[in-house]
Amino acid sequence: MIKHNSIGSKIFNVFNLIIMLILTLTCVLPVLHLLAISFSDSPSTAANLVKFWPKGFNFESYLLSLQSEGFIKAFGISILRVLAGTSINLFMILTAAYPLSMSHRIFKGRNFIMLFFLFPMLFSGGLVPFYMTISRLGLNNSFWVMVIPSAVPIFSVIIMMNFFRGLPKEIYEAALVDGGGHFTILTRIFIPISTASIATVALFSIVMHWNDWFTGIIFLNKPDFPLQTYLRQLLIRVDIQNMTIADLARLQMLSDRSFRAAQLFLAIIPIICIYPFLQRYFVTGLTLGSVKE
Repeated sequence: MIKHNSIGSKIFNVFNLIIMLILTLTCVLPVLHLLAISFSDSPSTAANLVKFWPKGFNFESYLLSLQSEGFIKAFGISILRVLAGTSINLFMILTAAYPLSMSHRIFKGRNFIMLFFLFPMLFSGGLVPFYMTISRLGLNNSFWVMVIPSAVPIFSVIIMMNFFRGLPKEIYEAALVDGGGHFTILTRIFIPISTASIATVALFSIVMHWNDWFTGIIFLNKPDFPLQTYLRQLLIRVDIQNMTIADLARLQMLSDRSFRAAQLFLAIIPIICIYPFLQRYFVTGLTLGSVKE
């Protein structure tokens, strides 16, 4: 019998608390530092006086960011990309995972198709063949170049496939006896009882599409960049050519670090808002299927 009030247990709890506190601080402090810089004035940020509390508190960096046509346009493109990309990802994941979750007796070509999925996941042709393929398909400088190449995330397909395979076979067999087809079984039985797993792979897709900047750098030559690509170029240089006289006057009151920090913080707000609503599904997803017959 384990004594939870023993000295060893208390020491373990203390060290565990300290380690978790350190890990939490390493995640929270950089965000607080970024937030403090975004609300600080130019002299304080230029002198590196801002730590975790703003110096010369003002909202000018956020006003300038929200009035920036390039930032608003890039933000809208990223929102549209997340909505379209995640919808396509979920459709492809579910329609691929369902047949792959069947046994070889039901789906004869399962092993070959599974190998077809796994091979490109383990071995890549490289950037140059990938670029040539995208160019031949005519996707360069289009919105769909940010969506179609990543339409089938193999890792998420494997997650959903394993979850479907863990469901009781009696559910599938009972649906067949009642006259249900595969489309009916997927949409009316499998999907409603797979909410936790679907929310998990949906969050993976949302984060992937929102944080991706490399696609915009490689395949987009026009200024219609997604937000992360726009921010990357902003970190290299501040585009003052498209700013008005009022924007330039505000920029003189700010440090370029405050301006960039404000836009970086605005970029992470959507993920911060979405994550708490989907976080509870991770715990549920870990416990689903833990009880077997």
